[in-house]
Amino acid sequence: MKSIKKITIGAVVGAALSVISLTSPLTQAANTFISIGTGGPTGVYFVVGNSICRMVHKEAAEGRKSGRKHGIRCAAPSTGGSNYNIGQIGEGELDFGVAQSDWQYHASNGSSKWEGKKQSDLRAVFSVHPEPFHIIVGKDSGINSWGDLAGKRVNIGNPGSGQRGTMEVLMTAHGISSSDFKIATELTSSEQSKALCDGKIDAYGYTVGVPNAGVSIATDGCDARIINLNSDVEKGLVNSNPFYAFATIPAGTYKTSSQDVTTFGVKATFVSSAKVSADVVYELVRAVFENIEDFRKLHPAFANLTHDQMISDGLSAPLHEGAVRYYKEQGWM
Repeated sequence: MKSIKKITIGAVVGAALSVISLTSPLTQAANTFISIGTGGPTGVYFVVGNSICRMVHKEAAEGRKSGRKHGIRCAAPSTGGSNYNIGQIGEGELDFGVAQSDWQYHASNGSSKWEGKKQSDLRAVFSVHPEPFHIIVGKDSGINSWGDLAGKRVNIGNPGSGQRGTMEVLMTAHGISSSDFKIATELTSSEQSKALCDGKIDAYGYTVGVPNAGVSIATDGCDARIINLNSDVEKGLVNSNPFYAFATIPAGTYKTSSQDVTTFGVKATFVSSAKVSADVVYELVRAVFENIEDFRKLHPAFANLTHDQMISDGLSAPLHEGAVRYYKEQGWM
């Protein structure tokens, strides 16, 4: 059985700049502005995007004696998440984005939500951290397993988000629909924990790296719990889909995590378009990998990243030629 390693605790966040889309190949004569789609402001995707921008700006040598005179300036605003980012990359509105490995797979292959809308220009750049799927339930909700969600008020996630997509996959696998819930809300990742603590919903699903500030709002703030997802249904999903793996949320991760929680999950991946300049992708990849020790320190979910995992795990779209150029230079491919 596949597994995702346990993850330790800690936290930190980066900052965003204004957004301007990439419109021309990289030159040293003028700045090139790139935009990275992330996710909700309390999620790890937001940290991923802004951490990448931080590495790009660290490498920039304009105005300094040493470094890369690549002219790249980077912005990573909060967005609707995985499928939104993939769609906007396809439209040319974003240059890069963070996306769950399952939605990278489906978009690249024209399956699931992307049936008939295959993203032939979607390109993988690298993967990042494991992302367990959480079902977080209220203290007095009486929910101890997936089956207990029937008749409850459940947030299934905002349209376009990876968590919404995974929630719908689980619902289909379990043979239920949103009508089986008392209420099915469509709150964003930044809204759902407060709604749970305010008693407006009983549970929500969330695909996110560990630990997560949004989850801790619910677990540490109002004694919410994370339930196991390890039934035969989840085992079937893991065994039949290459982009899923079982994961453990370790005991002690949050205030109410008195025992390990077993669930399944995906990988967070970083993607782009074949239409984005190979020089730009090369410089971005180089900035991250040449500063990987600093990158690992920017969130505990990044602590165990290795180059061999980052250039292979969860990547189903073709690798961007700019990324391949750097990986070959390093002798990794």
